Amino acid sequence: MSTDTHLPAPSAAATLASDSIGDELRRYDEHLRDVRGLSPGTRRDYLRVVGRLLRQQFADEGVVIANLHPAGIRQFLADELDAHKTPSHASAVAAGLRSYLRYRSTCGDAVGALTAVIASPAHWTLATLPKTLTEEEVAQLLGSFSEVQRSPKRGYAIVRCGLDLGLRAGEIAALMISDIDWRAGTVTLRGTKSLRQDMLPLPVETGEALADYLQHERPTSASAAVFVRYCSPHDLPMTSCAVQKVIARAFRRSGLASYGSHRLRHTFACRLVEHGSSLKEVADLLRHRSLTTTQIYAKLDTPKLAMVALPWPGSSA
Repeated sequence: MSTDTHLPAPSAAATLASDSIGDELRRYDEHLRDVRGLSPGTRRDYLRVVGRLLRQQFADEGVVIANLHPAGIRQFLADELDAHKTPSHASAVAAGLRSYLRYRSTCGDAVGALTAVIASPAHWTLATLPKTLTEEEVAQLLGSFSEVQRSPKRGYAIVRCGLDLGLRAGEIAALMISDIDWRAGTVTLRGTKSLRQDMLPLPVETGEALADYLQHERPTSASAAVFVRYCSPHDLPMTSCAVQKVIARAFRRSGLASYGSHRLRHTFACRLVEHGSSLKEVADLLRHRSLTTTQIYAKLDTPKLAMVALPWPGSSA
């Protein structure tokens, strides 16, 4: 008896639907990249959500947004929340759906009724404090590179870029040698999340770390990127994912919980606030699109908060 099994070939309708969904996701991704200027990680998150929606709603037909109804969106949300009952997952799904429907709106589709059924879990604005590193933890983190056998100077320079400049992982990976003006002591960021060009002051310690890596450890490479692969081929720049891994390994070596580049970015912002920088200055250096995003750091300005604190009932103050 033959043990061979033959899977049925996909139907023409299923193949058409698959091609249509793939084309739709590619166009949406181009919009996220070229118009919204979103990072690869955010784009991937949105595409996963939208891909699941399209496959559920248009499994046997091409993508036709006019055939997408509020009941279908509600069912998709219910299925997603049944699979993962966490506020963070619910927020991610809602964000992905809203982003996609905004995109479809720019294409001329009437999506108001679809957007209206998307509800997010309660999230109180500025409810939490940004988690930062203490000076002792910063010293631990930077000191951990003395134990590294492979590319210690590269890793040290990467962490300094996060701590001293507040750079995101993608911005560190995209840094070009020509972006550094050694004489003027500045770094120019191009193609950032805000789709603009920004010039930042280059602190002495960060410049020394970058110069040390470039002069004494960086492999010979035709790449214009500051940070390139340790292993061959060296002509490829590091990816944002690789930068995140370097930072995560440093946290683990230091005995700290791994929080990635955003923990470094929060630490940078809080240092600025503690040294008297205004929220506008912090927002400019963090390259926030809105000052509202920066307001959470006001909660860490202990001296100013003490000035407005009410006296404890019954105290002499």
